[in-house]
Order: sequence, then C-alpha cells, then structure tokens
Amino acid sequence: MRRIDTLTNGYKIIQDDKAFCFGIDAVLLASFVKLKPAESVIDLGTGNAIIPLLLCAKAEKLKSSHTKEKCRFTGIEIQDEAVKMAQESVALNSLENQITIISGDIKDVKNLPSLQPALQKTDVVVSNPPYMLSERVKENATDAKSIARHEVLCTLDDIIKSAACILKQNGRFYLIHRPYRLQEIFSSLEKYHLTPRRMQLVYPSIEASPEMVMLECRPRYKSDLKIEKPLIMYDSNHEYTKDFKTYCGLKD
Repeated sequence: MRRIDTLTNGYKIIQDDKAFCFGIDAVLLASFVKLKPAESVIDLGTGNAIIPLLLCAKAEKLKSSHTKEKCRFTGIEIQDEAVKMAQESVALNSLENQITIISGDIKDVKNLPSLQPALQKTDVVVSNPPYMLSERVKENATDAKSIARHEVLCTLDDIIKSAACILKQNGRFYLIHRPYRLQEIFSSLEKYHLTPRRMQLVYPSIEASPEMVMLECRPRYKSDLKIEKPLIMYDSNHEYTKDFKTYCGLKD
C-alpha cells in the first residue's frame, strides 16, 4: 500500500509497504556526505530517491559568492516500480530541475545514454547498496525487498567499480555498509584506485559492536585515513542519543 511520508527537511516522499522503505542508514549517509555549491551528484541504486531528496535540502543551505548554480542530483535505479515512485516523489516536491531519476543498470553506468552529460562532471557519487550476499536470500530473490537487501542484481564490487568509472579526478565517493565486510570494501577500493579518506562507525549502543560503517573515498589519493568520532544511536533508555539526533537532523 502506497503512502506519502514527510521528511524532517519538509520534503515529501512516496513509499510502498510492499517494497523496501528507506531506513536510518539513508539518513546517516546523507548526513555524512559533504557537499559544495553547484556540485553534480550521482546516487547508485537510488530506490525511492530518499538520498537525493535529503541531499537536495542539504544543498539548499549552501551559499557561494562565486555561483548561483544549484547542485544537480541524478539517481540510477534498475527496478521499474521504484523508478516510477522516485520520479513521482521528485515531482511532488517540484524538484525536477534539480533531481533526475534514470532507469538503468549501474553495472553498465558508463553506457547509459541519458547519463552521458552528467558523466562529464561527476563531483560526488553516493551509494547505500544491498548489504547481504545473494546466497543468503531465503525467499523469492526477485521481489523488491530481496533485491534491496541482497546482492541479487549487483555486488559490492560492481558498486565500487561504477563509482570509480564516473568520478572526476578530484571527486568523492560516499558509501555506507556493514563493518563485517570492511576487508572486502578496502580490497575493492584498492582494486579500482579509490583511497579511503574518512571513516565513521555507527554503534547501536555504547556496549554493542558497530552496526554500520561510512566511508568517504577519493580517486588515486594519498593514504591518510581519518577515523571520525564513533556515533552512538541509542542511550540506556533505548532512545536516540542527543548526538545522534543532532547528526541526523532529527527533531526532539
């Protein structure tokens, strides 16, 4: 069943309970991303366009004395229903002049005709990809939720390879994933000449092991990784911590 939700930034998003609805990881990644005025951003596996919508609001706060041009966002998604829903959400917020949703396979990103103009100036690539391996799919591997959660249609390596292909030399790639796959992530980043520059771990609580990891990477950059302050989600009352709410822009 479809519904319209209002995001903390005031934008509205269309979601379908039968499909994969966005989670806090999308909010975290958007908060982790650093934008500059007039940058071009491509979201690999955009789903219902949650990350472009969050980043668009973030970009509105940027000011520059050098240009009045706004950031431009492109979301790439392979599932037809998700593409339609994302396009409807963009139209619902009258953001067609800033956000473009493209139907396509990220494994063939360089050959998507409608993406060719954007490929010439991609400053930022972001991705909140499927976290789990395809062999862990227990049910129908072709349903929307399985595709969003498992590497059915693309792998971690596919995501990183595509990001490396379309980034400018001084561009930035932002990724959120599971810490238990960090060895894989670093190996694939090295394979495609992307250097981790910032890393932040997200913990469910102060006593627990980290649940998510966020990375900022740059093409062929010097090795100088900055580990940022750990982010704790819940306090002893199982409520969001003040730091976490501030970080994600959540209201009290």
